[in-house]
Amino acid sequence: MTEREKSRRDFISGSGKLAAACALFGASGTAVWAANAPARGCESGNQMKAISEKHYYLDNVLLETGFNYEGETAVSTRTELHTLEIKEGKIAALLANKSHPDSSLHAYDAGGKLLLPAMRDMHIHLDKTFYGGPWQVHNRPEGTTIMDMIAYERKILPELQPYTRERAGKLIDLIQSKGSTIARSHCNIEPVSGLKNLENLQAVLEQRKSGLSCEIVAFPQHGLLLSKSEPLMREAMQAGAHYVGGLDPTNVDGAMEKSLDTMFQIALDYDKGVDIHLHETSPAGVAAVNYMVETVEKTPQLKGKLTISHGFALTTLTPQQVDDIATRMAAQQISLASTVPLGTLHMPLKQLQQKGVLVMTGTDSVIDHWSPYGLGDMLEKANLYAQLYVRPSELSLSRSLAIATGNILPLDDKGKQVWPKAEDEASFVLVDASCSAEAVARISPRTATFHQGNLVWGSVI
Repeated sequence: MTEREKSRRDFISGSGKLAAACALFGASGTAVWAANAPARGCESGNQMKAISEKHYYLDNVLLETGFNYEGETAVSTRTELHTLEIKEGKIAALLANKSHPDSSLHAYDAGGKLLLPAMRDMHIHLDKTFYGGPWQVHNRPEGTTIMDMIAYERKILPELQPYTRERAGKLIDLIQSKGSTIARSHCNIEPVSGLKNLENLQAVLEQRKSGLSCEIVAFPQHGLLLSKSEPLMREAMQAGAHYVGGLDPTNVDGAMEKSLDTMFQIALDYDKGVDIHLHETSPAGVAAVNYMVETVEKTPQLKGKLTISHGFALTTLTPQQVDDIATRMAAQQISLASTVPLGTLHMPLKQLQQKGVLVMTGTDSVIDHWSPYGLGDMLEKANLYAQLYVRPSELSLSRSLAIATGNILPLDDKGKQVWPKAEDEASFVLVDASCSAEAVARISPRTATFHQGNLVWGSVI
């Protein structure tokens, strides 16, 4: 089988094994926006108690305050109940529990639930999904290639497009119910879709901006060169897309350097970031990673602006080779977005993090023609990361949360409280857990999600 004949299935087929975890661990309900919709999968209804005020108190919030140690080993997490003062989208103050200096403000009750930073779904496709519609699964026999899928997309995308706004909204409901209020969505830009998916997605995100901050990647799913999509990509930049996307420059476009050069040039011309799908595992995939890192090293304007999504070629490197490329990636602030895949090849995520590379995670597909799996739950991704990459301990489980929150954690490695602080953005999730280690290990139920002070899903008392 040639490299082109390999498909994403090799890397995402195992994700379905985690679907049962939703029922097992009691993942929580449908979002406020979908309160009247029938429950789907393992989501259950959850009515919201609206918070109309921009300035209010939130009592009985469980905050992590430190670790308890036996010798030098953290064995448990200390917590205390506090009151948060929320004002104009920020945490104005951390107060003693039920302390209300301004008696005119309304006080809400978090019910003793644990406060964790808002989750970040940094690789999702909001614009093409079956979620929110009738159940269906696309039959993908063994040997199905990415080129076969591109051909299938050309057929199915016009059928999906009338439902883009409705289903994107349902998918936002889902990820909010799991605690995500920050996302990065790839959006198809190719001759079949034109800019219609982008227009639809922008309309939905504008409607939902009080509850979700979402970047858009213009994604040439059918190949930047193969589908002759450069003009459309440039139009997408002018229309407000935040990132230039790309896809397998050798296996799909057939011209690695030309494909990557075109992608980077669009980004430079419009002062945008780059986020490329790189599935290739052959030497061509390694060559693409090296070429991109070299390009950023030679082009200061691109420093901090490149994300490699998937990056499966990194699984083929030796530990020393990973160290070398990770050191260079960290120096150029190149990030990696990973779905934490199961399979025969093991992504070196922990090694990348140890060298200073920002590793993010995301849902990718949620019930679409690429995959019938995907729970939209970043806490589940943190759990999977912990199972694959760390030996269980109070410290390691709590550190595993970082992949889901953009490296924001309540405690630092020494147990010092570093979040939340006064003036932090009031974006957080309330979780039915005693500490972040338990939340990761048990994929604990979420009870309420806040974005910039707004209660966007769930309930408080």
